[in-house]
Amino acid sequence: MLNNTLQTALNNQIKHELYSGYLYLSMAAHFEAANLPGFAVWMKKQGHEEAGHAMKIYGYIHDQGGRVTLQALDGPPTQFGSPLSVFQAAFEHEQKVTGLIRSLYDLASKENDYATQVFLQWFINEQVEEERNASQIVEQLKMIGESGPSLFMINAQLGARA
Repeated sequence: MLNNTLQTALNNQIKHELYSGYLYLSMAAHFEAANLPGFAVWMKKQGHEEAGHAMKIYGYIHDQGGRVTLQALDGPPTQFGSPLSVFQAAFEHEQKVTGLIRSLYDLASKENDYATQVFLQWFINEQVEEERNASQIVEQLKMIGESGPSLFMINAQLGARA
């Protein structure tokens, strides 16, 4: 059973995960408007993944006899710049989420909640992947520049995300 401190922290993480999904959806809308549908597909899929993370935590709270308490979400930015700047922002956001997950893990350790530590290990591993994916795209965009045929090639590549 979750103690109140961890329950509150996990509910707060649901909010952060849902906000992440909302942020990526806003980034997708930006790319749709910029006629970069492959970039938009990547961001939409990332947004769905983040919502899935929120639901994973939601289920865990219930499995542990806790209560989910949803919180209001802030609106994400609606104006973005170049593809590179958008992916740099996505990478920075993933680094922030990594910090939040690590803080949750530290709290579970402090509270001697071994089940929650094990549960959060999945998120720790997931954040390694999330940061790597965003970082790789940032580096590719730095190499190819802001326009030209290479941008359309990476647009097609991102649109093929499974």
